[in-house]
Amino acid sequence: MLPDLIALRQAEAKDGTLPIARRRALLAALAGAVRRRAEAVAAAADADFGGRSAVETLLADVKLVVDAAWRARRQLRRWARPRRVPVPFPFLPARAREEYVPKGIVGIMAPWNYPLQLALLPAIDALAAGNRILVKPSEAAPATAALLAEILAEALGPEVARCVQGGPEVAAAFAAQPFDHLVFTGGTETGRRVMQAAARNLVPVTLELGGKCPCLVLPGADLAAAARAILAGKALNAGQTCIAPDTVLLIGHAVAEFAAACRATGIARPETALANDRQAARLEALCDGARLTPLGADGPGRQRALALAEAPPDHPLLAEEIFGPVLAVQEVADLGAALDWVRARPAPLAIYLFGATAEEEAWVARETRSGAIVSGRCVDYAAFPALAFGGTGASGFGRRNGEAGFREFSLLRARVRQGRWSLARLLDPPRDAGALRLVRRLLRLGQGG
Repeated sequence: MLPDLIALRQAEAKDGTLPIARRRALLAALAGAVRRRAEAVAAAADADFGGRSAVETLLADVKLVVDAAWRARRQLRRWARPRRVPVPFPFLPARAREEYVPKGIVGIMAPWNYPLQLALLPAIDALAAGNRILVKPSEAAPATAALLAEILAEALGPEVARCVQGGPEVAAAFAAQPFDHLVFTGGTETGRRVMQAAARNLVPVTLELGGKCPCLVLPGADLAAAARAILAGKALNAGQTCIAPDTVLLIGHAVAEFAAACRATGIARPETALANDRQAARLEALCDGARLTPLGADGPGRQRALALAEAPPDHPLLAEEIFGPVLAVQEVADLGAALDWVRARPAPLAIYLFGATAEEEAWVARETRSGAIVSGRCVDYAAFPALAFGGTGASGFGRRNGEAGFREFSLLRARVRQGRWSLARLLDPPRDAGALRLVRRLLRLGQGG
């Protein structure tokens, strides 16, 4: 067992679970610590990426976390309120209720693309539920990882939260620890390995993975508005977002028309670089053999211009998650053909619709599986702190954010207080023939019904 996990177990044994008042104080402290270090977070992310937009970091990695922590603090008492459950008549006057209690210690494996947000949003959910947390940030964002460790120590203290840093070997050991719950955010194949490691200790997992989030642009769409919304979502973090638009399926629109609408938006160069040389090489290899239409000029370093890509049906670009500033584009005959395309691939985190009528949206909802269906914009919905977020199948499972996240990291425990006597005790042993007659009567056996 990792030394930090041992220390958290010892703190749990010594102090017990975190009462709601302390959870609320810790959530406020975490929000304050992140806000005070906002500029430092932006500088660390910029250093890690070799160029990352301060606006994107302050919005996606700082404000989302601060807002989520304050909202959890406000709503926590309501979320944690026990719920009375009806008791069948023969067991009265027993009383029953359900209550949410902490699971214990939650492990969090965070990725590099939103290095603070994707470590702290699940941490906020887990903390609100009364758990202690052990965080493993990505080694691909070392400056942010070091700052994250400082924030956790300052706001929560070593008896509530700890941070483990290191490379792939440390990550593999982390996934194999006997946590009470494990959260992993990252690629689907790595998620499978994490789940296998957790299964050896029967540790429940929450997986936020990826997939090819499609944009369905229907005949009723305003092409200019759709192009702007799609590119705004794609440009965020240079497309290195699990819910970024991946492939545009054009129904009743030509690729040339969509390309012209994209160029007219003026959105061409993301303000954030590809995170490292390995990501840049992966994207270049994935696009090999596809026809690329750059929408602008590349920036300095690893900043790449947004590009549209067309590829044959069997090209890897149409099978693998792109995760970069390249947007695959394909014409399809009708909505039925678009749905066939979506169903032929693992279920994505999100499906984006443009120009869909209520009937068309209902058709998409009925015929597909995804973590979300969003009309009119891309990516923004992940910033709704009360909205449950997660995937299905290969895009992950489990939910975080708000009350859904609180429940994800809570154990729903039954509490029952029996009365001194109830009718049900007429069936306690030793039983006579009257007990059999009573059961038969309760089941209406031999009464023709």
